This record gives sequence, C-alpha cells and structure tokens, in this order.
Amino acid sequence: MEPFLKIGITCYPSLGGSGVVATELGKLLAEKGHEVHFISHSVPFRLGSYHKNIFYHEVQVSDYYVFRYPPYDLSLATKMAQVAKNEGLDILHVHYAVPHAVCAFLAKQMVGDSLKVVTTLHGTDITVLAQDESLKDLIRLAINESDAVTSVSSDLTRETREVLDIVRDIDLTYNFVDERVYYPREAKECRSDFADPGEKVLMHISNFRPVKRVNDVVDIFYRVNQELPAKMLFVGEGPDLPKIQHKIKEMGIEDRVHFLGKQDDIAHVISMADVLLLPSEKESFGLVALEAMACGVPTVGTVAGGIPELVKHGETGFLAPIGDTEQMAQYCIQMFKNSELAARLREACLDRARTEFSSELTTATYEEIYYRVLNRKLPALDPACS
Repeated sequence: MEPFLKIGITCYPSLGGSGVVATELGKLLAEKGHEVHFISHSVPFRLGSYHKNIFYHEVQVSDYYVFRYPPYDLSLATKMAQVAKNEGLDILHVHYAVPHAVCAFLAKQMVGDSLKVVTTLHGTDITVLAQDESLKDLIRLAINESDAVTSVSSDLTRETREVLDIVRDIDLTYNFVDERVYYPREAKECRSDFADPGEKVLMHISNFRPVKRVNDVVDIFYRVNQELPAKMLFVGEGPDLPKIQHKIKEMGIEDRVHFLGKQDDIAHVISMADVLLLPSEKESFGLVALEAMACGVPTVGTVAGGIPELVKHGETGFLAPIGDTEQMAQYCIQMFKNSELAARLREACLDRARTEFSSELTTATYEEIYYRVLNRKLPALDPACS
C-alpha cells in the first residue's frame, strides 16, 4: 500500500534525549505505514538495523575554500529541500529550533508551502540558547514560522512564552518510551556483580554536565550509606566525571561506587537499581526518569522544570528543592526501610508509564498534528501495519 505520509525527521543523531525520542518516533511511524526519511550528518545511534519504510539521507558539508567555517546549517537546509522535492515529503519534523527549525524554514522557502514544518522544542534551545540576546530573534522566527510547534512539557511551554514572548499555539507532546524495550528485566545476576544481596543500589544516569548536579548525587549516596549498606552506580560520561571521581576518593567511599560508562541497554542497567537519583538544576522533561519508571524504578529528584510533571511526589517517587541533598537522602532511606512503600511505588511507576506516557499515545498525538497542518483527514490504521 502507499504510505499514509512521507515524513522527514531531523535531530541530533548522537547521544541525547531528543535524538532518542526522535528516532524512536520515526521507527513507530514507519511501523504504522508512514514513510520516514532521516536527514542528518550521521545515522541516529538508536536507528539500528534495517527498518521497512525508513530511509537515511546524509548531510555532507561543503569544504569550499572561501568558507572559513564549514556551513553545516546551509548544507542541512539544502539537503532538506532536495529530499523534500525528490521524495515528495509532506512534513519536515525537526527537533530543536536552532539550527534545525531555521534550516527547515529555509527549505520550505525553496520547496513551497506544500511542505509543512513541525518543530519540537526539547529544552536547550529555550533554556540555554534563547537566553542569548543575539539568538532570540532567530529562535523566535523559527518557532513562529513553523506550521506547528510542540513542547515536551508544560514547564518548557511556559518558559518559551516568557523568554521569547511567543503567543502562538504550542502542543504538549510528552516524551515516551517503547514498552517493548523498557520493562522490568531480570537483573539479579548483573546486580550481584556490584552489590551484595542485602545492599540497596542507587543509580545516576546522565552526561555529567554541571546542570545535572552530580556532586549532589554523591552527597545523597554518602548520607544513605551512613544509614544502611548501599552501592552507587554511575552510568554515562561527561565533563564533570573526573571531578566526581576525585571527590569520591577524597570521601573514602570508592569501594562502594562503580562507574559503568556509556551503556546501550539502558533498560537492563536500570533494572538493577532500587532508585534513580535525578537532582538536576534544570530538566525540560527528564527522559531517564521515564525510562526508570517504565522499568519499575522510582526516582528521587528535584522540583525543577518538567520533572514534577513526570514524577508524582509520593506516588512514583519523591521530589525535593534543588540542592536539598539531606531531604532526598531521607526519601531514599524511607523507601529502603519500608518494603510496602517500595512495592507500591514500583507498581505505580509501571502503571503510569504504560498509561500516561505510552508510545502509542504519543505517536497518535503527533499523527493528529501532522494531518491537522496538512488539512487532511486522519485515516484508519491498516491492520497489516500494526
């Protein structure tokens, strides 16, 4: 059968929540019968092997000697326009306003109004880039010229309106996880490599940037470990990692802490934990907390950004003010000492992930947005594609 829509997707292909969500969304759309074209400088790391209805188009940057710096943005805009014309794309769905929505705007000028642009805001384009006065007008243009704009949390929508004086409609489209990948795994054998049967396992997963406040993770763990036997697992890499390793040695707790580096099978890794620590200063959504939730692991984090929209205090985890490591440690200890509370949190996590953040719900929301901007009727799903 002919695909329902032909959709171009541009995202950052390397590690990061926006790239993960964009890639997983593309795969789900392809499964439903849409034709999906990824347009980026490299293959998205979550794309994996061959998928029916999915195509990849590489952006190659010109090395023309006149350019002092490689003009990636211009190359991307040109590639978007070429793919849109050659493949007959209906939609360009871009993740991040800068540079992707700006490039999509240029591509649309080359192709014509038949090509529609949907922009998803993930956070950094607003919480960091939009704070720069020299970029505000460009980001505002990209948002206002998009045919539809989505945001991954209500808090991010609020900040977008406040920082950029945006008045247009912004659709709320929460991030999601694929339930076929994220579910509680049998991880006793792996867990035994790091912790004894009577020990609790705390985990932190991030890119170890200052905004993640990884120092607070160490402080929380130290307080918990004073009360009961526990182990700390760090997953990921980043600029603050050496500082954290040095601090742990100075505190004399290196025998109770393990660094796992970057891991691909996050669902299996998270399933080893009793709690995920997310004491961030800013999180537009907090995808790792949703990944943990889908695996039945509660989060102890901060009242920051979109985290409270994801983690329900006292139901699927606990939240404290930014920097209040003592309170966050007490929440962990409370869970660890009360098996009934831990079991209740686990079941609530699984239920909330499956119902309110399901891949089916989010994919359907994006489909409705696509057909709305195209002014077409949403067709019934072909059972052969389900």
